[in-house]
Amino acid sequence: MIEFRLNDRSTRVDVAPMASLASVLREQLALPGTKVACGEGFCGSCTVLVDEQPVAACLLPVVHAAGRSVRTVEGLASFGRLSPIQQVLEDADAVQCGMCFPGIVMSLTALLERTPRPTKPQIHEALVGNICRCTGYERVVTAVLQLAGA
Repeated sequence: MIEFRLNDRSTRVDVAPMASLASVLREQLALPGTKVACGEGFCGSCTVLVDEQPVAACLLPVVHAAGRSVRTVEGLASFGRLSPIQQVLEDADAVQCGMCFPGIVMSLTALLERTPRPTKPQIHEALVGNICRCTGYERVVTAVLQLAGA
């Protein structure tokens, strides 16, 4: 049995310790927001926050989440309202197909929590592990700068 906090709730799963956190989130815990595109930690679609740090969930064995805090894109909205980053990306029409966006949102959430007023280079650096094939990232960067009041 592996125990961890998931989106601010205690969670216990009875799975193989080396199962990827992404597969456990999607298949055992019914949280499909964590996408698995490459399965090699290259694209960033599976990014979640573990102890508030962006992590490629497709590479992390679930046993390494034991005793830690895991936050997924499903954990960002509260009371039926999108988080500020989710809302500004929607308002800016920055979301394209949706495959990479949960990971992008999680990477940007981590950035904004540690750097509330990021610069354009800091935003680019935060997104370096997230590959999107649909957008040129410009609307994403512009939306984050708008949210940050820059």
